[in-house]
Amino acid sequence: MEERQSSGSVVLLSGGVGGARLARGLAAVLPPSALTVVVNVGDDDEIYGLYVSPDLDTVVYTLAGCPGPQGWGRAGDTFGVMEHLAELGLDTRFRVGDADLATHLLRTAALRSGETLAAVTRRLAAALEVRCRLLPATDDPLRTRVRLTSGEWLPFQEYFVLRGHADEVAEVDFSGAGAARPAPGVLEAISAASLVVVAPSNPPLSIWPILAVPGIREAVAAASRVIAVSPLFGGKALKGPADRVMANLGLPPGNAGVLAAYEDLLGHLVVDVGDAGDVRALGGGPVRLHAADTRITEPAEAARLARELLELP
Repeated sequence: MEERQSSGSVVLLSGGVGGARLARGLAAVLPPSALTVVVNVGDDDEIYGLYVSPDLDTVVYTLAGCPGPQGWGRAGDTFGVMEHLAELGLDTRFRVGDADLATHLLRTAALRSGETLAAVTRRLAAALEVRCRLLPATDDPLRTRVRLTSGEWLPFQEYFVLRGHADEVAEVDFSGAGAARPAPGVLEAISAASLVVVAPSNPPLSIWPILAVPGIREAVAAASRVIAVSPLFGGKALKGPADRVMANLGLPPGNAGVLAAYEDLLGHLVVDVGDAGDVRALGGGPVRLHAADTRITEPAEAARLARELLELP
């Protein structure tokens, strides 16, 4: 592993596949002790009677070098249990592989025995030899819900997976956030960090749930250096509904919307080289804009972007 010696620590706010891939890049160029990844838990839900943490698992599997071909799930997984459940007449649109199922079984048993989500995440990460620190944003219940333009409220996984995020979102809500507390170590890591990076994740659906936990937004706003990586390319997300959700929530189009989504938090925003014109068009304000190749599907691409982030003036 190529490591960049750093004079300080880095905290990454992560959600979804984009967050996991940037975590992989940072882990490739930083010493393990220098990187903390704070992960969205608003997507968590009970599926088939088990506690599922999609974003935490995506980060763990990606850092362990075994992400599924679409960026989530585990590489080479089989789906025998899903086939048997389907034979029994169960709705199996939420596909869980057999090896992935073992993760959910362990987590569910640990939580029911009184272990915290942060503690079981440490255990799962250690089992897969993930060396940097992974923290859920909170150990407390926090669930993202969306209100469709039809007026119907849906749990996140019903909207995103079961209905394929085809519906238009008019409002988002982070149920339980007001009573939640940051997981142990989250605020301390942000306060001590020389750099906080906001991953190229869906701002309203992946990063806002983290910032909704009392104390986290304030800690990020007070951090010495905050850089966000835009998830947009020519105003669109490579996959997923980020641009549509942002527009429906009233945010400006393109990278102006990313700036608005993180108002009063950022010192720097990195946009894709294809959007280099935004560096001039949106520059001049309190946030400095930079253009870089932000396509990080492959590990080498993610490591290259991570180095560029660490070297920004």
